[in-house]
Amino acid sequence: MQLTSLNSLEALEAVYGPINPNSLKKEIGHLTEPYQRWIERAPFMAVATIGPGGLDCSPRGDAVGQLVQVFDATTVAFADRRGNNRLDTLRNLVVDDRVSLLFLIPGIKECLRINGSAVVTTDEELCSRFEVEGKRPATVVVVTISSVYFQCGRAIIRSGMWDPTSHAQPGDVPTAGEMTKSAFPEFDAAGYDSDLPGRQRSSLY
Repeated sequence: MQLTSLNSLEALEAVYGPINPNSLKKEIGHLTEPYQRWIERAPFMAVATIGPGGLDCSPRGDAVGQLVQVFDATTVAFADRRGNNRLDTLRNLVVDDRVSLLFLIPGIKECLRINGSAVVTTDEELCSRFEVEGKRPATVVVVTISSVYFQCGRAIIRSGMWDPTSHAQPGDVPTAGEMTKSAFPEFDAAGYDSDLPGRQRSSLY
């Protein structure tokens, strides 16, 4: 496939025209009170990092009020909950501290974005602050904010993400087992899918 590519900022800007000035004014270097309340209500975020192995974008979810704790206007933190121990996010952060967070709230069209730097810590006091059901996370990620701003709702509106009539049903998409088997043919997809709900419930924290 031969594509006409844009190879300069001037060429890119010529296609799109001037920046909406409000999109720049709403970006600041700290959390305002409304931004803080928005983040504290979010149960889901995507975490983007970069490292020697390349880019990573990982989902993070928790109960409302448990996902992120706000320490002050420029510092937030989140727990690294149990997972598959690939540690893609953490491997990146220990060598390159740049991080970007994208927060979503079900039913709300806007999303919120934070850019900054992060450290991974095993500090006992911090880990205890994220304890759930008597279980502490192994590490906590502390983010120092460099910029924060909200994204308008066009992407969510176009996607119909929060419209129940657009939600996929079991059978509409491949299962976790089927997707794994497609990359690892000898994998027991049926057994994996059968055991997955119970395994997930027992290992959330």
